[in-house]
Amino acid sequence: MGFKKSINRVRRRFMHQITKSVGSSYAEPNIKPGQVIDIKKILIIRPNHRLGNQLLLTPLVQEVINTFPDCKIDLFVKGGVAYPVFENYQQINKIIQLPRKPFSNLLKYVGVWVSIKSKKYDLVINGDKNSSSGRLLTQIANAPFKVFGDVNEIIQKQYPDHKHISKSPIYNLRHYLTKLGVPKNDRPVPVLDIKLRDAEISQGKKILDGIIKNDQKTICIYTNATGNKCYSETWWEAFYARLQTAYPNYNIIEMLPIENISKINFKAPHFYSKDIREMAAIIKNTAVFIAADNGVMHLASASLTPTVGFFSVTNPDIYEPYGNGSFALNTNKTTLEDWIKAIDTLISD
Repeated sequence: MGFKKSINRVRRRFMHQITKSVGSSYAEPNIKPGQVIDIKKILIIRPNHRLGNQLLLTPLVQEVINTFPDCKIDLFVKGGVAYPVFENYQQINKIIQLPRKPFSNLLKYVGVWVSIKSKKYDLVINGDKNSSSGRLLTQIANAPFKVFGDVNEIIQKQYPDHKHISKSPIYNLRHYLTKLGVPKNDRPVPVLDIKLRDAEISQGKKILDGIIKNDQKTICIYTNATGNKCYSETWWEAFYARLQTAYPNYNIIEMLPIENISKINFKAPHFYSKDIREMAAIIKNTAVFIAADNGVMHLASASLTPTVGFFSVTNPDIYEPYGNGSFALNTNKTTLEDWIKAIDTLISD
């Protein structure tokens, strides 16, 4: 293990120990008799730089906008990926950005934390209950109402999918808001959505048409993932061959990762892009997207395309794609033929 990874692991353990009880006194909002609740300025905290985690925040942002249409939202994030993800969310007022490498930008890092105290909000929401820094930032933020993210027993009993990292903060927020007099909300939880413009989708179709050069529908695969979430070349080549035999009337293309590598040795028509909105626009024009659990899987889901996620290490109850017919497959408990039968439910000739 590298020195920086060791330091980060120690830092995370330390932060967890000092913040695990943070927010316990805010379990229920403190309402004074006759107090008028007017929520317009909202801070949502999710200090994580990964693409997937920023995309998984989009349902919560939609929920807040749906509940408070006239609100202005500040996002507290890490890194710059939130800018393209939330580019078309008009209610986003400001993106407060932590540097990705705090030890290299220590003064800026501290300055961003301190800035949270200088602005008044009506409501602060921690986007991930397991984020130690998110809980601490929620506590120091200046607001009368704060949602730390702990899911109580009522929510756990009522919603079987409460473990999902996108759904959990929404269920918790809804429960909290009922204590403020906001009517109970039983609508379906919003799906991930990067809010592609029509012009972006049209451009994505032009790029896709240049790859496939026919009118057949297209299945897109993404064969890369981080760490032990990544399946082997042998695994992907067997799956790719089975897709070819199962769906001869479909194009099968591969989206390449930033490393420009392929687990099927570039056997399929492929494309490469570093622009996440362009990537999403191309995926939007495909019939099905298939990948292991990773940020691009969530990007496909956020393009509103039926998405199949392969899981072998991470928990699908927490990270599975949902909405638009999407689903997860646990490859430890299923076979190649099980996967094809499941994908059949999304394929229509």
